[in-house]
Amino acid sequence: MFKKILVLLAMLYTALAMAAVDVNKATEAQLDSVKGIGPGTSKLIITERKKGDFKSWDDFITRVKGVGEKRAENLSEAGLTVGGAAYKPAATAKKDDKATTTKKDDKSMAKADDKKAEAKKDAKEAKAEAKAEKKEAKADAKEAKAEAKADAKEAKADAKKAAASAKK
Repeated sequence: MFKKILVLLAMLYTALAMAAVDVNKATEAQLDSVKGIGPGTSKLIITERKKGDFKSWDDFITRVKGVGEKRAENLSEAGLTVGGAAYKPAATAKKDDKATTTKKDDKSMAKADDKKAEAKKDAKEAKAEAKAEKKEAKADAKEAKAEAKADAKEAKADAKKAAASAKK
């Protein structure tokens, strides 16, 4: 019989511990009792609540620094409510986020493709320029070689003339 009473008391204690704590009505101590809320967060909640009750979970998330959707979900599971309501993540918001992310990814990929195409075009132009410069340099070298040959021939002819003059 004593064991049954202890089990009943333990269940009652568990039920009380899991009882919902409304963020708009709870004391600092009650907020601290929610798993995931420490003294710092409870002070932030109380400070924000002085400015006005939280109208919804979105309002709570917006006003209390350090609370996002994931943390709100965890706090709700631990028994925290806003106006008696548990947190329900917006499924449509997640879908919208995915759609937005997909659009952003598509835009990013398109930009990357454009940059890649532009880089390829630039590389092709640079290669063509280098080829033209090489061709020009080759022509200049050929011309310089021909000039040097002509100069050498002329110098040889002048040397022969000078030698012939010297013999006379």
